[in-house]
Amino acid sequence: MKLISCFIYLIKKFFVLLLVSIIFQSNSPNAFALQMNKLNENIVEELRLSVPLKYKETWLKAEEEVWEPWLSKQDGFLGRQIFYNQKDGEALLLVKWKNRNLWKNISDEEVNKMQKIYEENVISSLGVKTNPFEFIYEGELFEQK
Repeated sequence: MKLISCFIYLIKKFFVLLLVSIIFQSNSPNAFALQMNKLNENIVEELRLSVPLKYKETWLKAEEEVWEPWLSKQDGFLGRQIFYNQKDGEALLLVKWKNRNLWKNISDEEVNKMQKIYEENVISSLGVKTNPFEFIYEGELFEQK
């Protein structure tokens, strides 16, 4: 059931982006492309996770203990906001970066290393065999002025 919900969510996102693209292109052929290429301006990394309510406090603690100290040391990191939708058991993380280049200069190996530490923290804290926090979505947001 979660897979179907995730699939429907992604389809909705796709059609919204397609519609926005069509609207922008009809008014100005390059308007949408210009918005997507603002490499030297602030960018927000959008992450969505499935976090069952019963594990919410453990998730928040792991975020604070693992990701927060690591992020604060990264070049270009400007801060983050964490939101939780109790009804859907879904977490939203908005990570603000000085620009896309600084964010994407962080190696996959480094991110994967931190993800492993994070998952070990969660598994140990909960006494479970696997990380119960399912990754749903990652995206990029640009501030619109």
